[in-house]
Parts: sequence; C-alpha cells; structure tokens
Amino acid sequence: MTKLPERLHFYASEAPRAQEARRRLVDLYGDADAAEAEAVVALGGDGTMLRALHERGGVSRPIFGMNCGKVGFLMNPYREEGLRERVGAARALRINPLRMRAEDVRGGVSESHAFNEVTVFRRIHFSTHIRIWVDDVVRLEELICDGVMVATPTGSSGYNYSAYGPILPLGCGLLALTPVSPYRPRRWRSALLPSRACIRLEVLDPERRPAGATADFHDFEGVRSIEVREDRDVSVPLLFDPEEQLSERLLREQFSF
Repeated sequence: MTKLPERLHFYASEAPRAQEARRRLVDLYGDADAAEAEAVVALGGDGTMLRALHERGGVSRPIFGMNCGKVGFLMNPYREEGLRERVGAARALRINPLRMRAEDVRGGVSESHAFNEVTVFRRIHFSTHIRIWVDDVVRLEELICDGVMVATPTGSSGYNYSAYGPILPLGCGLLALTPVSPYRPRRWRSALLPSRACIRLEVLDPERRPAGATADFHDFEGVRSIEVREDRDVSVPLLFDPEEQLSERLLREQFSF
C-alpha cells in the first residue's frame, strides 16, 4: 500500500490467543466493516489466512496477516504498535485462486474457487485410478494412488509439501501437480506446470472406485472428472512487511526437519 490506512477490519481465528489479540487491536484501532475497510488484518495461522481469503477476499481488500498460530508461513510477525504504519508500508503480492469445475457421475456440474489446492481423492478402500490431461494432451494415462492435487504457490507449503511436492515461491507463475501415496507409477512424485495451464483429472471407473474432490474447504462427492485452471479475473493482494524476505523463508522451510 502507499498511504496510511485509517479503516482496518480485523478477522481472527477462534483460538483464544487470536481472539484476545483481536480485542486489544480493536481497542487500539477500531474495527471497520469489511466492505468499507482499506485493509483486512487476519489474526491466526495459515488456516486463518485461507479463511480470510475466502470470506473477506471477495471484497477485494488487501489482507495483512499477523501470526497468532503455529506456523504462519503466510503471516507477518505479531506486533500491536504502529500497525497502520506497517500496513501502509507493506509490499503487496497479488494472488489468483484456482477455479475448479467438477462433473459428477450423475452428470451434474459444480464450480468452486481454491486459494491453496484442489484435490481428487479415493472414497473407499480401493485406490483411485486417474488419467491426467494438461492442455488437452494426456500426460499420464493412469495414475494409481490415494489422490492427486493441484497446488498454488500459496498452498504449496501445506498439504502439497507434506505429500512431497515442491514449495513454490509466491508469484512464480507455476502450479504443482502432486500425487498422494502413488502406487503406479512409483517414481513419479510431482510436476511443475505453468499457471495458465488447464489441468483435467479424469477418474477411471468412478462407479467401482468412487472419488471425491475438495477445493480448499469445499467438498464434492461422486466425481467423474475435474478441470482446474487459474482464475485470472479474481485476485487478492497479500501484504508483507518490507523486511520480511519470503525467499529466505522458503529456503528455511525446505531445509527444516
């Protein structure tokens, strides 16, 4: 941002630490309505940031996160003093969500947005068999696995990373396509795709091997196929303190054990 914001809206997780921080900050700075605020201040961890993106990102306000949780990969350090000055001096990084279009076994179609990842996963004890298309070309004829996800840079340090996918720098213009517990092919771990790619995940034999899908918090059952692409018509600015070096944070995370 380039000017000192007068109207801040505070969004906090249900955790006692975050709720207490919200009370103190509202006493200091007031609490504007989200639609009238110049910035949203999210208090919690990365899960809180994700909820803020879904629930407050629709008002197209910049979001400045402060860590009141555990990991806080997308959050700034928590400090109460000089908050307006920090938000005004923050660097903005615009992120775009994924748009998922899912077709179910009954022929129904559902759509949803995801800022972190879209995942197809098995629903019973049978593994799921998935054919992977990228820009209308079959890139993997049959993946036998528990599931497979498309992760954004914002979400790459979470579920994607725990499934041995790569951490992506914010703003890198890439998506990670990562399997969950792959059985065949055994050696395939992940693929990096341009953010403009159109990815289609086709569930093979969905009646015998039923699969579901998730787009962040939204669940869909009986999925036959999903199409995923970046929605460039929707963007939300994330705000970071100028001294916060995201590249250094990425390096630290990849060498942590």
